[in-house]
This record gives sequence, C-alpha cells and structure tokens, in this order.
Amino acid sequence: MDVSIPLILSIETAAGCGSVALTRGSVQNGRLIAEAAVHAETSHSRQLLGSVEWVMQAAGIGWSDLDAIAVSIGPGSFTGLRIGLAAAKGMVFATGKPLIAVPTLDAIALSCPLIDYPLWCIMDARKQEVYAACYDANRQQTSQAEAIRPELLVEKIAPPAVIAGPGLTAYHHLFAHLEGVRLIPPTLSSLSAAKIGFLAAERLLRGELSDPALTVPLYVRSSEAEVNLKKKGGCPHGA
Repeated sequence: MDVSIPLILSIETAAGCGSVALTRGSVQNGRLIAEAAVHAETSHSRQLLGSVEWVMQAAGIGWSDLDAIAVSIGPGSFTGLRIGLAAAKGMVFATGKPLIAVPTLDAIALSCPLIDYPLWCIMDARKQEVYAACYDANRQQTSQAEAIRPELLVEKIAPPAVIAGPGLTAYHHLFAHLEGVRLIPPTLSSLSAAKIGFLAAERLLRGELSDPALTVPLYVRSSEAEVNLKKKGGCPHGA
C-alpha cells in the first residue's frame, strides 16, 4: 500500500442529505472509487451505516485497507453533524484507524477554481441565516466561519469576489445584483464526501489527526436547547 496516496473512507452529513465515499489520494492526485448519497436526518444512522457497507462492498475494500476515516465537522445541520461524527467515531474505535475532521466550508472551497479574488463559501443555516467564511486564492480560510444574516453578509463582501455553495439556493436574489461578484451555481459547488476525503488525505500526510475523544462538531452558533437553557438562567452540563 502506497501511504503517499491514502485510501480514505469519508462521511459528509453537514447538510442533512449527505454522502459516503471512498477516495484514493489527495487534492492533486485524488481519485473517487465509490460514493453513495445519504439522507441522514430522515433515516438516521442506519441508512448511513448501510451506505458505508455498500461502498465498501462495491469497491471490494476491507477495513484493514483503509488509511483513515474522515468526517465533515461543520458548520452545518446540528442533527446531521452529530450523526456523522458519531458514526465516524464508532468506526474509528472499532477499527483503530485514524480520525480526520475536515471543516465543511473547506470542501465547498475545493469545488471552486483557483482565482485571485476572495472566495466566500456559504451554506443555508436556516433561521434566515447562512454559514459563511472567506478564502484566499490558495483556498486558505481568511475569516472565521460564522452564522450571519445574508443581508449583513452582502454588506461585508467587497468586489471583486466570488460566492459559492448551497447557501445560494435560498438567497440567490440577494447576491445576484452585486457588481463585480461572480456566483458559482450550487450544482457546481455542492458538498460531497469525496471532497472531504481528498482534503482529509492532505491532513493525514501532514500528520494532522483528530483525537476521537476530544473532537466535537463545529456548530458555530448555539443550539435551540442551549439558547432556551440560557434564557432560563441555566448552564449546559459540563460547562
């Protein structure tokens, strides 16, 4: 096995409807071996685990063949992130393979061509907000991921710039009128487990592993339960 071209099993459930993929190699030399769509929030973990089993069998890959297990860590759907991370941790503990957590918006950035303009990657965060972060020409994140109303994000984006990601589906009308700003259609900048796998391979080669005991979803904002608890003057357990 060529460890310089890692074989990664990856899980992406940040947008609720996600995917599972087997990839060989990283961003520059990556190859998709098998991928399956998953409706994580509606079918919960059973369909996710069934999809993992399917891609492994379809590719003729055994657990011992894998170099690592990767997961999209957020931001995204609270339920989807919890399901994806729980499944990934279970596989890591069962197989002893390394865990690699990949920021979700990084995968959207990977969909876009390398250009000299700032790239804003956005996802629908519901509650009339989007998750957003800015990237430079090398796809390096230059602003922290945040949950923000799209009207306020419009004010932050200075042309020339590019906007990409599934968040454009609901808010295209707000961004389409911006002069000097190019929109990459959501169909060309959607999330996928394959992109998580390619990015995870690069992290693996750099030795950037995630501790399964300490890794938690990147929620960016508080859950409804946490917000309600704070309103009542309470404190989350373990805080």
